[in-house]
Amino acid sequence: MARKPAKPAAKAATKSATPAKRLVAVPADRYLIQPTPLDPRLTERVTGIDQTGQPVETRVTVERALTIFLNAQEIVTAMTIGDYPDYLAIGYLLNQNMLRPDDVITGVDYDEELAVVVVRTKRKTNYEKKLKKKVQTSGCAQGTVFGDLMEALEDVKLPDAELRTSWLYTLTHKVNTTPSLYLEAGAIHGCVLAVEDRPLVYMEDVGRHNAVDKIAGWMLKHRVRADDKIFYTTGRLTSEMVIKTVRMGIPILISRSGFTAWGVELARKANLTLVGRARGKRFVALAGEDRIVFDQDLAYVEDESAKHRRKAALSDE
Repeated sequence: MARKPAKPAAKAATKSATPAKRLVAVPADRYLIQPTPLDPRLTERVTGIDQTGQPVETRVTVERALTIFLNAQEIVTAMTIGDYPDYLAIGYLLNQNMLRPDDVITGVDYDEELAVVVVRTKRKTNYEKKLKKKVQTSGCAQGTVFGDLMEALEDVKLPDAELRTSWLYTLTHKVNTTPSLYLEAGAIHGCVLAVEDRPLVYMEDVGRHNAVDKIAGWMLKHRVRADDKIFYTTGRLTSEMVIKTVRMGIPILISRSGFTAWGVELARKANLTLVGRARGKRFVALAGEDRIVFDQDLAYVEDESAKHRRKAALSDE
């Protein structure tokens, strides 16, 4: 069931690692987590003038600094909308290869006033040298990877899976018509974890990598299996987006936006199904095409409405 962005308790401990499990059955029209665009903490009303010089009032997305610690070590300060700081911190550390999938997380402490979240593990950690090697990437906000970028793709074998085009069209329509902060105020990215054509978890943030990390953190905290999942993003299919999806063990990545050459190269190397420019009836697959099953008659697929149209590659216009 969806929930509003909560103010986490000062000391909300996570459970010890348990084997991956199937989620309980979720109705086709229900999310486990979805955006709460009317939450007053996520937007502010700002006045200005429009193109005619007339006064206007509009809602703008709020961004806040959040500093993430791993045990006693400060790792990064990220700009975020501030919801789900526990999932963001866990997912960020996991996707930066600072948390291991089998790590026992003994606690996640969040202090809202200090804007600090501390992830505590049973294993002792020290990433001082690794932090010095960090590389700035093309991601929005705080998208970074740390030196050993290609490590994520070594010895990775993504599971067999299929992507039916009927699932793809149904899923993208559901996501695009779900009330969201993007549709309310803009200046934000969204990521969705799905099974077949059913969206399960929909996260938004000012940077698409934050939204990815929140989902990764949710999956790790709740020990959710990845082999039967589909990942959808509104952002570009860059190298880091591919790497994070592969690290999560998800075999299919879909975006309404375009590709980078390195993102395509890495997806092909990892045998990740990479689908971009997925808008209305159209999409382009540039890696892992063998997983796609063309079972949908395009005559029965709706074009994307202007109300729900988002930015995409200029070549799509």
